[in-house]
Amino acid sequence: MRAIAKIEPDVELRRELDRRLGALRIERASFIDHWRDLSDHILPRGARFFVTDRNRGERKNMRIMDNTATMSVRTMSSGMMSGLTSPARPWFSLKTSDPGLNEYKPIKMWLELVRDRMAEVFLRSNLYTTLPITYTDLGVFGTHAFAVLEDDQSVIRCFPFPIGSYCIGTNHRGVVDTCYREFQMSRKQLVEQFGIENVSPQVRQAYDLRQGVDAWVDVVHAVEPNPDHDERKPHAKYKPFRSVYYEKGGVAGQFLKISGFDTFPIMVARWSITGEDIYGTSPAMDALGDIRALQLEQKRKAQAIDKLVNPPMKAPSALRNQRASLLPGDVTYVDSSQGGQSFEPAYIIKPELQALMEDIQENQARIRKAFFEDIFLMIANDQRSGVTATEIQERHEEKMLMLGPILERMNDELLDPLIERTFSIMVKMNIIPPPPPEVQGMNMAIEYVSILAQAQKMIGVGAIEKYVAFVGNLATARPEVLDLPDWDQTVDTYGDMIGIPPQLQRDPQLVALDRQQRAKQQQAQQAMQMAQAGAQTAQTLGQTPVTSDSALGAMISRATGGVAQ
Repeated sequence: MRAIAKIEPDVELRRELDRRLGALRIERASFIDHWRDLSDHILPRGARFFVTDRNRGERKNMRIMDNTATMSVRTMSSGMMSGLTSPARPWFSLKTSDPGLNEYKPIKMWLELVRDRMAEVFLRSNLYTTLPITYTDLGVFGTHAFAVLEDDQSVIRCFPFPIGSYCIGTNHRGVVDTCYREFQMSRKQLVEQFGIENVSPQVRQAYDLRQGVDAWVDVVHAVEPNPDHDERKPHAKYKPFRSVYYEKGGVAGQFLKISGFDTFPIMVARWSITGEDIYGTSPAMDALGDIRALQLEQKRKAQAIDKLVNPPMKAPSALRNQRASLLPGDVTYVDSSQGGQSFEPAYIIKPELQALMEDIQENQARIRKAFFEDIFLMIANDQRSGVTATEIQERHEEKMLMLGPILERMNDELLDPLIERTFSIMVKMNIIPPPPPEVQGMNMAIEYVSILAQAQKMIGVGAIEKYVAFVGNLATARPEVLDLPDWDQTVDTYGDMIGIPPQLQRDPQLVALDRQQRAKQQQAQQAMQMAQAGAQTAQTLGQTPVTSDSALGAMISRATGGVAQ
């Protein structure tokens, strides 16, 4: 077991953290019932409202009779994953804050190398198993958080937090900068992670005696801006963000670990925000009425069918103590002397299920639309034949406009912090190659080239294509219009918008050199052609007879004052 320094007790800090946790719980309280309702009807195992909810195998989907919403959330999560952060293709690129430097070949190649190494880090980590959970929680609860921490084996390691297990807070800019998480760890895990010197006496005694080492202990992890931040001090507890672990039932003032982070390590994404709200709203919140109505309608449909195939029966009183059966082919004997009394259904129902089925289908359609299933399955759901690529592109662009605000928030709250946090960890671990001198100390910009990001940009790409086609058609009648566009800038902009890798674009300096050489060759060729034309003209003139009545003779006569030789 590795040696871990003992953390000095601090009663006042512990009180401060407990007070902040209590205030954050109060702020979160109004969302708990709503989240629980959403969890019961869509994602029964997606939430933890008590720390003891872990490792519970009992059935939790008792309120789900129609899983349309659950399946739609799964489709939306898969669509967001493949369209926004697919591990199978590049979904982001890096640039400098100076547009001029972005055209410099060595800088472009360095940025591409950094991007490739970061993509490799993402693949080696568990990021691509965490992001689907993120998109699912965003679709259902509107908020999701996960920690991105340093890892000796895979550089980064992600830890997703179930909704209900954490509280968040924002700064004056509305950016999440605080996260308090309540969870459980076994006594064995506490000793392994924090050292036996820092656990409570109860945990230490149980571990020493090897009794109940798998018993669970309530733990709080708080990450927030550090009031003691000091850039001049390299110690972890003076970093911009404070990180504190402690046992909820431990000794007053005792901590498991106090450390710090240079960047906020918790990625908190929210689907949509209203005003100064801290927690987000979701598509499931918009569709909850339809989801609950759908469950009721499915229940009523099942009851109607059940009464149709297994109706309530009526029988004469003489059968009270006699054998009666509803099995197929079986016989129940009734005394016919008691006229009018028989073993028959109490009432005959003829349920009109058509109207109920139509309303169920309408509810299902509204739920699917709320989760953007029509966008993510647009082509797969189109059963028409002869659909052109142009029509698909136009429809795709139109629908992508609906996801625009969502994608911008994902970039701002999820992907930007994720890339910046990973870059910071890679720099700390010396994984980033030395940058060119021109970009040292310069901020980098992130550009997204995923399928959904490209779909957003395709609207601008279509405008460029239409403009170029228009100029090309007009040039057949008016060739001078070809002088109007800046063709180099048009090609560069088009390539950037469709995500062309920098390896496919030549260095502008090399392009300029080639153009100079080509211009010199053209000038030399023109000079040679002019020289050949002059020599041919001289030869022709030398072979032309000079007479007084010829044109050449007349020219010579005028030049010599009328004396022809």
